Parts: sequence; structure tokens; C-alpha cells
Amino acid sequence: MQRFRRMRSLQMFAAVHASVFNHFNSERSFYSRANFKKNRAAALDEWRQLGAA
Repeated sequence: MQRFRRMRSLQMFAAVHASVFNHFNSERSFYSRANFKKNRAAALDEWRQLGAA
């Protein structure tokens, strides 16, 4: 919290970070490499579509 001067700034950053982390985080140990890459590519495509809008 040292870099955030206001609590509101910290809360906004944490909310955005959590949603992005949850979107891209997939438990790597539960999937084969092929499935992991497929799911990661799908998440990245969806993220790019959201960013283009």
C-alpha cells in the first residue's frame, strides 16, 4: 500500500487486478500442455476483443 496515496486508488487497482488475474489464471497442474495452451489462447482472444471495444 506504500505506493497508493488513497485507499480508493488501492481498491480500484485491486478490483481490476483480481478480474484480470481470474480471467487468465488456470491451474496449470490440472491440464495437459495442449489444453492449457488452448484455454490460454481463448482467454487472450477474449481479452483482445474486450480491449478493442
